[in-house]
Amino acid sequence: MFLTPGLAYLLVLLLVPLALVLSYTVFQRGRFGGVVYEFTTENFSRLIDPLYFGVVLQSLKIAAVTTVIALLIGYPTAYLIAQLPRKWKTIALVAVVLPFWTNFIIRVYAWIILLSGPGLINSALNVFGIEPLELLYNEGAIVTGLLYSYLPLMVLPLYAAIERLDPQLREASANLGASAFTTFRKVTLPLTIPGVLTGSMFVFVPSLGNFVIPELLGGSKSIMVGNLIRQQFLTARDWPFGSTLALAVIAMLIVLLMIQAWVTRRA
Repeated sequence: MFLTPGLAYLLVLLLVPLALVLSYTVFQRGRFGGVVYEFTTENFSRLIDPLYFGVVLQSLKIAAVTTVIALLIGYPTAYLIAQLPRKWKTIALVAVVLPFWTNFIIRVYAWIILLSGPGLINSALNVFGIEPLELLYNEGAIVTGLLYSYLPLMVLPLYAAIERLDPQLREASANLGASAFTTFRKVTLPLTIPGVLTGSMFVFVPSLGNFVIPELLGGSKSIMVGNLIRQQFLTARDWPFGSTLALAVIAMLIVLLMIQAWVTRRA
C-alpha cells in the first residue's frame, strides 16, 4: 500500500514515456514530422554517421573532462571540509550548495557576463595590458559552466565518504611510519573509492545530457548530444531518430552504472 504512490509515479511519468521513446526507434519519420508506424532499422545505421557519431564522441569528451576536473577540485575541498570543526563544517557545506539556491538559467547567464568580450574577466585583464581573450562560445566555456553547475554534486558524496572514515586507520598508518602521501594513497583513497565513483557519476551523467549550457556558452560552434536530441524532437521533428539518440545515451549510462556497481563491490 505504501509503495503504490511511488510506483504509480514512476510508471506514469517514467516507464510509459520511456517505452514510447524506445518504440519510436524502429519507426520512420513522417513527411511533415512526427512518426509513421512503418518498421525500419535506418535510425540505428544513422548513429554511426560521422556527423552524429562525432557529436556523441565530443559530448563524451566534454563530460569526461568536466568530471576529471571536478574530481581534482572536489576531493581536496571535501577532505578539507571533513577536517574542519563541526560548526565550520556546516557553514562550509552550506557554501557548497549555495549556488543551487539560485535559478539555473540565471547562473548560466552570469557566466556569459563574466566570459564575454567586454565582460568582467577581460576588463580585469585589460587593466594589466593583456589583450581580450576568446573565453566564450567554445568548449572551454562549456566545461566551465558544467563544472560550476555540478561541482557540488562531486563534493557532497566525497565529503560523506571521507567523513565516514575511521581516523584511527590513518593514525595507525602514521604510527607505522607511513608518510602523509602514503597514508592517503594506501588508506584514505581506497576507502573513499565508492564516494569517488558516486560523485563522478553525479557529474558525468547530467553533463553528458545537458543542452542549456552548451547552447548558451558554446554557441553554434559547439554542440553536444543533448542539443542534438532536442533539435531532432523540436526543430527537425524527426522523433524516431531523436528517440534512437536518446536510447544510445541511455545505453551508455546503463553500462557506466554497471561498471560503477562492479567497481564499488570490488572496493
